[in-house]
Amino acid sequence: MPPQDLVDRLAVGLVAGGRIVPGLEVDAGTGRGRAVWWPMPAARDRAALLALCGDGGAEAHVAAAAALSAAVDARVRARSAAVGGIEAPRSRGRPGVALLWVRALLGDDPWLPETAPPAGVAELAAKVAAWAAEGVPQLGSARLCLRFREPPAPADHPWTVELLLQDLDEPSLLVPALDVWAGVAPFGPDAVTTFLAQLARAVRLAPELAGALDESRPAAVAVDAAAVLTLARDRAEALTDAGIGVLLPAWWGRRRRPALRGKARSARSGSVGGVAGIGLDALVDVEWQAVLGDRALTARDIAALEAAAAAKQSLVRVRGEWVEVRPGELDALLARAGTRGTATAGDLLRAGMGLADGAAVGLPEGVEVDGVTATGWLGRLLDDAAHGEVAAVASPAGFEGTLRPYQERGVGWLAFLGRLGLGACLADAMGLGKTAQLIASLLADPVPGPTLVVCPVSVLGNWERELARFAPGRRELLPPGAGRHGSGARGRAVPSVVRPPPHDVVLTAYSLLARDLPHLREVTWARVVLDEAQQIKNPGTSQARAARAIAAPRRVALTGTPVENRLSELWSIMQFCNPGLLGSARSFREHFAQPIEQDGDDEAAARLRRVTAPFVLRRLKTDRTVIADLPDKIEVTERCVLTREQATLYQAVVDDLLTAADDEEGIARHGAVLAGLLRLKQVCNHPAHFLSDGSPLGGRSGKLTRIEQLLDEILDARPSEGLPDRLPDKVLCFTQFAEWGTMLQPHLAQRYGEEVLWLHGGVRRSLRDEQVAAFQSPDGPRILLVSLKAGGTGLNLTAASHVIHLDRWWNPAVEDQATDRAYRIGQQRTVVVHKPVCTG
Repeated sequence: MPPQDLVDRLAVGLVAGGRIVPGLEVDAGTGRGRAVWWPMPAARDRAALLALCGDGGAEAHVAAAAALSAAVDARVRARSAAVGGIEAPRSRGRPGVALLWVRALLGDDPWLPETAPPAGVAELAAKVAAWAAEGVPQLGSARLCLRFREPPAPADHPWTVELLLQDLDEPSLLVPALDVWAGVAPFGPDAVTTFLAQLARAVRLAPELAGALDESRPAAVAVDAAAVLTLARDRAEALTDAGIGVLLPAWWGRRRRPALRGKARSARSGSVGGVAGIGLDALVDVEWQAVLGDRALTARDIAALEAAAAAKQSLVRVRGEWVEVRPGELDALLARAGTRGTATAGDLLRAGMGLADGAAVGLPEGVEVDGVTATGWLGRLLDDAAHGEVAAVASPAGFEGTLRPYQERGVGWLAFLGRLGLGACLADAMGLGKTAQLIASLLADPVPGPTLVVCPVSVLGNWERELARFAPGRRELLPPGAGRHGSGARGRAVPSVVRPPPHDVVLTAYSLLARDLPHLREVTWARVVLDEAQQIKNPGTSQARAARAIAAPRRVALTGTPVENRLSELWSIMQFCNPGLLGSARSFREHFAQPIEQDGDDEAAARLRRVTAPFVLRRLKTDRTVIADLPDKIEVTERCVLTREQATLYQAVVDDLLTAADDEEGIARHGAVLAGLLRLKQVCNHPAHFLSDGSPLGGRSGKLTRIEQLLDEILDARPSEGLPDRLPDKVLCFTQFAEWGTMLQPHLAQRYGEEVLWLHGGVRRSLRDEQVAAFQSPDGPRILLVSLKAGGTGLNLTAASHVIHLDRWWNPAVEDQATDRAYRIGQQRTVVVHKPVCTG
C-alpha cells in the first residue's frame, strides 16, 4: 500500500482538476448499488501511485486503486457538504434507478435504497462502467498526440492540428501520421490500430476534430480560431486524462486578454493635516487605460481589436502575440478606455488585486481590471511600499524609553496608516515589543478622544505597568473587576468609561466586551486596539462581533501568530482592521482559504500576500537584521520511558479508543478519537492525573521523574556567570491541564522546600500581578507553573532561563507563544526549552 499522505495528495489534485467520474458499484452479496465518485487519473498520476506498490503484484495494485477511489469519493462529498450540498433532482412519480443513483451521488448516504431492483442496478452499473472506460487511456508503447500549428497569415488562413504518435518512454520522439500510414513508424505493426483507436476516442471527446474522420489517411485537421480556443481551453485536460497528448502553442500558457488599468489621480474627499482621515472609503478620481499585459494599447492596436470584434474573430494577433477576443466584453472595454470615473480607494485596491470584478469600480459587467496605479498615499499603499518608505519615528515626545531601530519603523508605520484612517495588524513575533510600539504610536499620532485597548484578563496588569513605564503622562482607566460600573441617575449600572473626565487609554478584557458593548458604543473612540488579536479568530463569536461593532477611525490588531494556524483567523483579524478588504467570509474561503489550505495553490497565496502586505507588519526574532542582541534559544527533546503502571493504563486507553472508533461514525467518531488522545496525554503525565484519585505522585511516572531530574539540575546550578547580579536560574513549567498543575504545585514545593507559584485562569488579577512581580525579582521563587491557556500569551517572564512544556500541545505555534514569555526583549541569557516526550 502507498502512504496515505500520497493517496490524499493525489485525491486532492484529481478533485481540484475535475479528473473524476461518477460511478456505480454493486455489492456482490446483496446486489445493492452504491454510488461512488471514481478517479480518472492521468497516466502520470497512476504511475506515481502504482510505483510505490513495489513488487506487491496485482493485490497491491488493487489495494492502491481502492485507497485512491475511497479518498476521491470522501473528498468530493466533503466539498459538497462544505458548500451546503447540492440539491438532487426531484420526480413526480416513483423514481427510477438512474435517479436514485444521482441522488446517492449528491447525498450523504452513498447506498441506493434496498427497494431498487437488483437487475436494474446491475444493468445501470454495466452502462456506467462502459461509459467511464471510454475515457481511460489504454497505454501501449505510443499514444496519439495533437500539435497546434499557427496559420502563416493570421487574418484569413485556418489553424492546423497536426496528428502524431508519441513514444511513451521517450516523449520527445514524435512521429507524423504520414509515417504511420507509410509503415515506417518505430512502433511495430500495431501502430495504425493504436492511431485509429485513439483518434476515435479523441473525436468523441473533442468534436472539433471530426474532420479527421473524413480522410482515408488523416494526418492533420484544419480548424478555425474559435475551435482552437475550445480545444485548448475546454478539451485539453479531458484529452490528456484520456491518454492523448496535447502540445499547445508556446504562447498559450502566458496568453493575455485586453483589460483596463486604472490610474488614480487624487483623493476627492477632504483631509486633515494633508492625509488624515482619507481611508479606504475615500472617493478617488481614476482614469481607465486599455492594456495588454504590461503594455498600454495604442490607437492602432485598439483599431485592430475593433476590426476583429466586428469580424467576430476569436483570436487576433496584436504586437506579435495572439489575443483572445470576446466581442461583447471587448466593446464594453474599448468604450471605457480613456474615460474617467470615480471609485473608493478600497474598491480600487480590491479590483487591482483581483478580489472584485469591474462592476465594483463602476465598469460594465465582464470587463477585466488588470491592476491599478496611483500617486501619493494610495500609490504607496498599492505598491506595498509603506513598509520601506514610511519614515521611522524615534522616541516621540512623552515616551519614556529607547526604541530599537525596527521598533521606530513600526511606530512610523502605525502612525502612517492611522493618519490615513487605515487599520493595521502589527504581527511581530512574541517578545519584540509590540506593546511599546503601540504606546509610542499613541504619542506619535495624537488625536482627540480616548483609546480603547482590549486584551485578555491575564494581560491587563501588564498593560497597566507598560503604560506607567513608557507613557507616565497618560491617564489610563482599568475596569476594577465587579466595581467597574458606577450608579447612574436611576441606579442603572453605567460603565465609568462614559463618565467625564475623559481618559487617554481605557483598558478592558475580551470577556467583558460583549456585555459592555451598548455602553462602549456610546463613547467616541479615537482608536481601538486588540491585543492578542487571535482571541477573535472565530468571527462568529460574540466578542469578535462586538469588537467589529465598536466604531473608531483607527484600528490596530496586535498578534504574534497572524497566519500560523488557519487562514480564517487572518480574515477575522483583517475584517476588524479594514472591514471588507478581503471580501465576505464565503468569498474569502472560495478565493483563498480552500485553494491555499486544501489545494496548495501558490498563486492564491501570493495574491493574498499582495493584498494584505500593506496592512500587516511582521518581523521575526530569528532575523538578526531585526534584533542582533537577543540571546540564543536551545530546544531539547527529553525522552521519557513509561513506567509499567503507565504502560498498562496506556494500552487500556488505546483499546477503548479503537473500540469507540469502530462503533461511532461521523462527528461522534471524531469526538471519541480526540477524547482518547486527551486521556493518553494524561496517562503520559501521571497515572494519578488520569485516574484523578488523589494518590501520591512519587516514583510512578517516567515523565515526572525526568522533569524532577531537570529541575534538580537547574535549581542546583550556580548563578549564571558573567552577569552583574549573578542571577539565579529560574524555570517556567507550562501545562494545558489545570488539574495537573494543581497536583504538581504541592509536590514540587515539598520536594524542593521552597515556594512554587501556580498561575492559572482561576487566579484573580491582583494575585496574578503579585506572582509575576515575585517571579521577576532576583530573590523570588524559582519555579512558576503556568496554565498554557491563562499564561501562554501577554506576560513578560524574562527571569526564567529554562522553559519546560510538561505536556505537548497539538499546535507548535501555541507552544512557541508560551516559550516567548521568557525568550523576548530583556532576556540576557540563553533560553533552554525542554520538551518531554514519552518514547514508544
